[in-house]
Formats: sequence, C-alpha cells, structure tokens
Amino acid sequence: MPAIIKILTPNGLQEANYTADSLADAGHHEPDGIYTITRTYKQNYALLFDSHLDRMEESARLENIPLQLDRAVLRTALRTMLNQAGYENVRFRVTVPRHQPDHLILTIEPFAGWSPEMYEKGVMVATVHIARHNPGSKTNDWVTQREAASASIPATAFQGIIVNDEGELLEGFSTNFYTIKGGKLYTAGEGVLGGISRKIVLQVAPTILPLELHPIKIDEIPTITESFVTSASRGIVPVVQIDEHIISDGKPGALTQQLRAAYLAWEESHLEPI
Repeated sequence: MPAIIKILTPNGLQEANYTADSLADAGHHEPDGIYTITRTYKQNYALLFDSHLDRMEESARLENIPLQLDRAVLRTALRTMLNQAGYENVRFRVTVPRHQPDHLILTIEPFAGWSPEMYEKGVMVATVHIARHNPGSKTNDWVTQREAASASIPATAFQGIIVNDEGELLEGFSTNFYTIKGGKLYTAGEGVLGGISRKIVLQVAPTILPLELHPIKIDEIPTITESFVTSASRGIVPVVQIDEHIISDGKPGALTQQLRAAYLAWEESHLEPI
C-alpha cells in the first residue's frame, strides 16, 4: 500500500503534490528540514509523542528554523489521517521544511510490526568513521549523508555505527547504541541524537545494572559481553556482531533480554492518545 501524505498548512490539511510507496521513499521527495518518525499502538495511541515534539522544537532551534508548533492542531490532523486510513497501526513521519516551517508534511504507512527473528536472533552492525553535523538535530540532510555512507558497509549489516576521530562508538545511523561490559551499561552521554527510546532505557536500566554515560572505543569491542540498539519504532534490538567480531556466543544476552522486558513493560503502561 502506498504511503498517505498530507500537508498541514495554516488553512488545514491539503494534498501533497507527490506520491510515495513508503516513509523512506517519501523522504526522498521532501525538502531540507527536520523531522521525527514514530509508530502508533492500538490504532491511535503513541509513546512519548510530546517528547518527539520537544525534540523537533530543539532541532528547529539548532538549525535556526523559526518553528511555531501548534501541538493541538498537529494532533488533530494526525488523528484525522489515522481515522481515514483505517489501519490497525502505522509508522508516521512529521517533517518541518526549513523554508516553509508552517507547512508540516505528514506521512503515514501501515505498520504490522517487525520480524520476531530480529529480536530472537539479534543483528549485525558495522562501524563507520563519519562526522555528523549537529548531531543533536534530526535533519533530512543527515538522511542523505547516511544513505551515502551505507554503501560502504556490508549488505548484511542492520545499520552503521558512527565512530568518531577518537575511536568512540557513538550511535547508529537511525538508532542509539549501547554496550555491556563488566556488568555495566555504556552509551554515549553527549554528541548524539537524544533518542526517544533512549529516554526509556535510561529510566529502566539503573534498576537492572549500573549505567555509564560514555561510549566504548573501537579497540574495546572484543571486551564487551552484550550490545543493542534502540529506536522509537523498534524498541530494543539485540546486537550480536560488530564488524567481524561475534559478541559472546552470538546470541542476545541475558541482560539485554532483561532490559527489553523492562522496556516493553514501561511502554505498555505509558501509552497515550495522539
């Protein structure tokens, strides 16, 4: 099914002048700007949607985009689109164009969930030495940059993990990145996008294991015992291989599984209507 795309203008919802098969395809038609992507639950519920909007406003500030976001109007427009689409659940994208920030682009696609195998078996990621301009903002130009960088990693990789000049593993192309070493959870404390799912991990993790807000370095990969990435629509995804290094026995670790169970419980109890 093709994506549904509307433009939220000061005069209400209008049809877009292009079509797309998916959120990813729609992104190729969008102008320079900032965006957020998340999913619905139980048709018209979302998780930490205001946090997404907070991050959009912060991204706009960092990018010098004069955004005046009317959250009530945006929520009403999204509910209208969801009701008209009639899908059980969707992934949706809200984009603020840099040069027309009062014309928000709203895109939705049907969402049936991710493959259980991804969570049961874990994924492989590949390190990439790349610099992200303004990592605290979620911008369309970063999408273009990471798509180009993806050509340098194996096709079997779930995604790339950004490594800086100091050799620190910072974040994924569209995820936050975590490792477990010596019974502690490590993740970058700064220089990365403030992921919405990351907020949940930082809340639930201290009840399970100590948290260290700084990244490991690439030469420490052989010493880690578990790893995972997070994103708003995927939650916690176990990582079982980084480049050529198989982590432990190549299966999702016990602490990662415990963290994921805590994450899912937190998620279930904090859903809110859009």
